[in-house]
Amino acid sequence: MRTERLTFANAKGEKLSALIDFPLGKPDAFALFAHCFTCGKDNLAAKRIAERLAMNGIAVLRFDFTGLGTSEGDFADTHFSSNVEDLVAAADYLRAHHSAPAILIGHSLGGAAVIAAAHRVPEARCVVTIGAPSDPLHITTQFKDDIDKIEKEGEVEVALAGRPFRIKRALLEDASQHRLSDCLAGLHKALLVFHAPTDQVVGIEHATFIFTHAKHPKSFVSLAGADHLLSKKSDAAYVANVIAAWATRYIEQAEERTDADVEIGTVVVRETGQGKLQQEVLSGPHRFLADEPVQVGGDDSAPSPYDFLLAALGTCTAMTLRLYAERKKLPLDRVSVKLTHNKIHVADCTNCETKEGMIDRIERHLTLEGALADEQRKQLMVIADKCPVHRTLTSEIDIRTFERPALAQTA
Repeated sequence: MRTERLTFANAKGEKLSALIDFPLGKPDAFALFAHCFTCGKDNLAAKRIAERLAMNGIAVLRFDFTGLGTSEGDFADTHFSSNVEDLVAAADYLRAHHSAPAILIGHSLGGAAVIAAAHRVPEARCVVTIGAPSDPLHITTQFKDDIDKIEKEGEVEVALAGRPFRIKRALLEDASQHRLSDCLAGLHKALLVFHAPTDQVVGIEHATFIFTHAKHPKSFVSLAGADHLLSKKSDAAYVANVIAAWATRYIEQAEERTDADVEIGTVVVRETGQGKLQQEVLSGPHRFLADEPVQVGGDDSAPSPYDFLLAALGTCTAMTLRLYAERKKLPLDRVSVKLTHNKIHVADCTNCETKEGMIDRIERHLTLEGALADEQRKQLMVIADKCPVHRTLTSEIDIRTFERPALAQTA
């Protein structure tokens, strides 16, 4: 995937900061993501969900609402209606420059906003809410002790998530005018509702309201054990994977997402621009990520190069043993391979040709399940050393490096 940074104008002409996470090749669809109240496009949940959706072929635009993050405007002058207008402006940008969003996704108050904005994005086929309130007035629970003062003085500074924000009476008045029941009844789009039963910020009763007031097709997914902000990486990944799978019933997938020049037998590796070391790997129709652990400068977002090296040896070993056992009709039920890689002093290797310095050591532990005789187990251990990757790693390798033109980027 790659990320494109951009700005677009809101209804007042102020520039809103945004980015689009693109998948490899042509996207199956474009999605528009609305973040939670006072959050931003770089909120961890928004970032993780968008990036995982991009890995699943869906391009995602996420942006900072007016007055938040790096967007222009004064947050004190915003309210629920202005959030809806910002979403419509974002959809207009996608329509003009790429393709109108087929999926609208909203987290917390952003979920209520996408429900309210959905009828103004006719191309959208799917609406997704994550921990969304059923009433925009719910945001006042975050500063309930200041409501009387806001109504009296017209504008008050309150602390939200440890940061100061100016809240005006207009925000309260605007929120009180919105009811989502009518929007839900006339949604005419597929709806997917995510909510954690133990959400301490927005109670599960809000999900019940949203789900019961919407018409089919609609689905509910319980985020058991998750918190409101989806602070666990695994929870955000789960949400994105479910959205990607669910949306396939309502959007047309692109026939091919992988770069045209990646032929079978060829692997292409290139930087994603995310983090310091993250790479995208293309192999025929397959795509995945590589990274390094945090302690060596990476983000630990994917397996490391040596993890892939061990995986290559381990998978080749297991496949070789399986094919041999079938050919010899051995009662091998299952093979598992555990591998480790370390650098060791050559003095610790009694049968190595190298006599000075450090060498690489890979330890491979095989678990052979089945009613195998001792001789059969010994033979399988011998065959393990004959797997093609093992032979490659232990033989002379000729690696040649050439410069080639940059790969074309597709949006």
